[in-house]
Amino acid sequence: MQRIVLLWRELRLGLKQWALITVLSLITLAATAPKAAALTAPESGREPCRDHRAERQVFFGDTHVHTAYSLDAAIQGTRHKPADAYRFARGEKISLQPYESDGTALRELQLRRPLDFTAVTDHSEALGEASICRSPGSPGYHHWQCYLLRWLPSVALVVLMGQIAAEDGENLALCGKDKARCRRQASLAWDDIVASAEAAYDRSADCSFTTFIGYEWTASQASNNLHRNVIFKHNNLGNLPVPPPSSLQLRTSSALVEALDRDCYQQVGCDVISIPHNPNLSGGLMFPMGDGSVRSGDQRITWEPDEARRRARIEPLLEVMQHKGDSECWFGAGTKDELCAFEKLPFDNFEGGFYAPRAIAPTAITGFARAILLEGLRYEAEIGVNPWRLGLLAATDTHLGAPGAVAEEYHPGHGGAGKPATADSGVQLQDTMAYNPGGLAGVWAEENSRDSLFSAMRRREVYGTSGPRISLRFFGGWNYPDSLCNSPNFVQHGYAGGTAMGGTLAARPVGHQGGPRLVALAQRDAGTEEHPGAPLQRLQIVKGWLGSDGQLRQQVYDVAGNPDNGASVDVSTCRRQGGGSDRLCSVWSDPDYRPEQRAFYYARAVENPSCRWSAYACNANGVDCSKPETVAKEFQSCCSAQHRWTIQERAWSSAIWLKPQAQ
Repeated sequence: MQRIVLLWRELRLGLKQWALITVLSLITLAATAPKAAALTAPESGREPCRDHRAERQVFFGDTHVHTAYSLDAAIQGTRHKPADAYRFARGEKISLQPYESDGTALRELQLRRPLDFTAVTDHSEALGEASICRSPGSPGYHHWQCYLLRWLPSVALVVLMGQIAAEDGENLALCGKDKARCRRQASLAWDDIVASAEAAYDRSADCSFTTFIGYEWTASQASNNLHRNVIFKHNNLGNLPVPPPSSLQLRTSSALVEALDRDCYQQVGCDVISIPHNPNLSGGLMFPMGDGSVRSGDQRITWEPDEARRRARIEPLLEVMQHKGDSECWFGAGTKDELCAFEKLPFDNFEGGFYAPRAIAPTAITGFARAILLEGLRYEAEIGVNPWRLGLLAATDTHLGAPGAVAEEYHPGHGGAGKPATADSGVQLQDTMAYNPGGLAGVWAEENSRDSLFSAMRRREVYGTSGPRISLRFFGGWNYPDSLCNSPNFVQHGYAGGTAMGGTLAARPVGHQGGPRLVALAQRDAGTEEHPGAPLQRLQIVKGWLGSDGQLRQQVYDVAGNPDNGASVDVSTCRRQGGGSDRLCSVWSDPDYRPEQRAFYYARAVENPSCRWSAYACNANGVDCSKPETVAKEFQSCCSAQHRWTIQERAWSSAIWLKPQAQ
């Protein structure tokens, strides 16, 4: 999608830089407690959930989903509306079809295991244009620009998106002279997005499926990603306009956060969070950290305490993995953590993905989550507030309306930055080799309802997985016994003796000796009868801290399992071999603890090696790299030196933050 920027540059149309940013925006796609109203306002029209557990249970979902209302998804052939996406999330079959087809599906998709919750997050940019061109009978549907979008999408990317940029972010001509047609259609599209979420939400006592109303704010700066998914707790936008403002109205993330705080969070009955995603493609601009991390020459952000508090309450989470790569950490200078090399893209912004000569390789300061969490510690020491106390979750960023389609063996491609929805996997690989199926969010909540799930997201008791449904719990305290892993009351003791993931552990009690006690418990994904989940290989705790010399440091500790357990996978058959564990648990005390340290800890559970989606696809198409002359052109990337045949799936908990002991 971002190739439009490159094409316009090559044509030397002389567009302003900020116009190019608009193009990219359109086509690319806390420590503070929640206000009392968010905790106490009852959810109307819903029966009490039959399955309500005070000790909380895990629910899996997808908070990053695009349908035909997203212009980039629509141009690439996605026909599904939000209602279709919710049906798919609940386990119903959907069919992929091109525009104006005769109804014959190219592919059929079905989620093997339904999700517990989903948020459709279509781009608010060009919402009306996408809707007009996809809605037969709507005014403007037969405009030549819509025909171009439906029949010649590649040409439309150049001609129409360039026109949007040239008009300073205004709508296409198909909107009419006063643009009212697109504004009206955008409102109708938003009404459908809201109505579909409301209709799919199970308000019965079964509480089998929860939906959230949301959208994506899709801004970019010089091809660097700044995108956020905005999720509302209930069907209440407060004083925000309808549809919600896009990056054409709110140009910066600060403007977005301020508007969401003022017009929703501060309004009775309205609550909202913003979830940044793909800092790996932000070139260091999503969370500028200074000292060379911002290539434009910008200085390190200077936060006022109130502004930092606002950022922390509106953006409590970070999407650590999705279709366009993993954003946990970078393997290189500053870390010897080899697991940081997981599912990394070889470029750090959108431009590099479509024009190799301009690709810039990522670095440790590109914008990876661990570096962001570390820098947050420094800000807290300086101003008393951590603006980046970010919990971690994962999602798909599907552009097929297929939330939760994360199984490596069934990866359909996700459109968006990858191949179009109509790509025939029998003729070519179904996705660009560098991309992956994305991940899932795990949320620890009392019940499967908007109130309970959203509250868990606010307190950051969430974690991300690269796809498997690994169960991961993480607690921090000062007095957990060594025997806790074997206790039948593990969870109750975990909460009573400290804090769960996402929380802050109070400073060491006066007179207490030793460091904090961190308790991590991971259980393997059982998978399905046809494709059982992989055993767990190891359980780790990652520590980041601010040293007394002002330097930021990190360390990874293996606390359970064995990285040398002999596990392997035969990539020709995808059969796994070797040992592993169904359950890994550890009560661990930090051997390097210093009372004056400001620190965070998070848990990482890692599976044994298994086949990557591309290995399944290459094998299914009969690729034999030992006989290169037999490999068709469409599958030659299977045999490239860059192709990763295996993957070690994993889960990342949200962190627990540690306050320094008063001196």
